[in-house]
Amino acid sequence: MSRRDDGSGRDDAQPGILTPLLRQRESVMVYDPTHELSAAALRGILEAARWAPSAGNSQPWGFIVGRRGDATHAGIVDALSTANQAWAPAASALVLTLHQAALDEDHEVSYSDYAMFDLGQAVAHLTVQARSMGLQVRQFGGFDHARAAATFRVPAHWSVTTGVALGLPGTRGEEWTLPGWVQARARLPRSRLPLAAFVHSDEFGHAAGFLTDP
Repeated sequence: MSRRDDGSGRDDAQPGILTPLLRQRESVMVYDPTHELSAAALRGILEAARWAPSAGNSQPWGFIVGRRGDATHAGIVDALSTANQAWAPAASALVLTLHQAALDEDHEVSYSDYAMFDLGQAVAHLTVQARSMGLQVRQFGGFDHARAAATFRVPAHWSVTTGVALGLPGTRGEEWTLPGWVQARARLPRSRLPLAAFVHSDEFGHAAGFLTDP
């Protein structure tokens, strides 16, 4: 695994201060195609999203959820980009995320400036909960949003936003059955920008001084 300066002067791409649920999170592209996600486990993962914070407790999120083998999973797969169809069907569950964009289908009144932000928090909670259960999650945007909205009869005042794959990570043997580009991407090390690149003080672009304090 590559190691990068985290902005504190320490050569550490995954600081030990992080909870293992975050430190060991990976955006997995190789899933165990035999793993079945129970209804109870799936409910638990979605409960984490349910309890995410939102502006005014508006909870402006929605999820279309399919478990591998059911019609919803197949409908999501049909809407995926060609690239995502190479790996995502093996995931135990596929989820389309939605946020409420307006109060009604006429779109005369927008719903909330924070709806997508709130949806993002809900998905982050879902991700951490899945990790606590030994699963991994990959988020993606490569699918036909209009087709997905039509397939699942999403109301006009709701917006299909992203996709989420979740399941049990596969083995290296399963990896070799995937296209070469998937194998290569699946082996890429995790890396992040240093804190100094995005944590500012005094003014934008000025790295916060506490980043280098002992």
